[in-house]
Amino acid sequence: MYIHEKEDWTNFIWDNDKLSPILASIRHLQGRLLGRMESLGFEFIESATLESLILDVVDTSRIEGEFLNTELVRSSIARKLGIENADFVKTPRNIEGIVDVILDATQNFDQPLTKTRLLGWHNSLFQSGFSGYQPIDVARYRSGGMKVVSGNFGKEKIHFEAPSAERVPQEMEQFLIWLNSDQNLDLVLKSIIAHLWFVTIHPFDDGNGRIARAILDMFLTKSDKSKIRFYSLSNQIFKEHKQYHTVIEKAQKGTADITDYIEWFLGCFERALLASEQNLVIILDKASFWEKHKSTNINERQRIVINYLYDNYDKEVGFLRTSTYAKLTNCSTDTALRDLQDLVVKEMLKAEDSGKKTNYIIVSPKNLRIPKIEY
Repeated sequence: MYIHEKEDWTNFIWDNDKLSPILASIRHLQGRLLGRMESLGFEFIESATLESLILDVVDTSRIEGEFLNTELVRSSIARKLGIENADFVKTPRNIEGIVDVILDATQNFDQPLTKTRLLGWHNSLFQSGFSGYQPIDVARYRSGGMKVVSGNFGKEKIHFEAPSAERVPQEMEQFLIWLNSDQNLDLVLKSIIAHLWFVTIHPFDDGNGRIARAILDMFLTKSDKSKIRFYSLSNQIFKEHKQYHTVIEKAQKGTADITDYIEWFLGCFERALLASEQNLVIILDKASFWEKHKSTNINERQRIVINYLYDNYDKEVGFLRTSTYAKLTNCSTDTALRDLQDLVVKEMLKAEDSGKKTNYIIVSPKNLRIPKIEY
């Protein structure tokens, strides 16, 4: 039996004594990080917000198996936020759509989430009327059943079966009333409960996960009382996506006591905040780097590679060599070598001789090693 098949299934309960210490730690971290952000200059705040939003957009999509071009996401967000010198690049509708949803959720967090707004988000995600090659109901609640299934044909595993389509309008009305009312409930807790409530109703043919995480982001931003973005929970969820799906499935097959579900999400959020302290160092270094070289003339290939190294600092990206550069930018090795040597001359990269091959690292304003792979 799924949780939604039980009477009064949304009367959730949890163990406050168990969760309160974690929530208090999170609230302390939020305040400390926001304080650090607000003490920085406008350009650094703008840069950090941009980078955090990029992670939100890219990683909420990666959780669903959709891999977006980071540079196109960057261009779309920068343009929509009115960031100075944002290059105009034509971006695909799928990128524009998810960017619109995340920006509306985080920049207009103080506005009620109505049915009309929610349907608008869904329309932004599926402007073509298709999910892949499948036509779907767009900007309206689903008209058929919904199952979350994995596995090959003939060996499918059903992880979850959502409420019938007939129940969805009433379930969503109840959800939105609760969401927009003041229950004196901590907004971090409210965001986590809202996520489970929404994905359990599963009101749309597709896009339920991305919209649930947008609602999560909206109420976490509301808890910060600031449009400044200094963390990405979607980034942390992507790192832990197997546990994420497991904990949701367990809650949907469990009881009204959702203590374990909330505890995992609070832990995930705490890890996201701790990671953001490291990310902030990288973001500030990156902002300082580009500020230092704002008048340096480089080509688009060079810019893409430097941004790639910064954006993937927490991942093992390997050495930056001529062959790596050529692969990242789809150019010849001769062109790659000329680009790299040019960046060395302009003191944006420095070359390290490792014997047979030359490795290149960024000349970091804060003396970070980027890429951070050691010999």
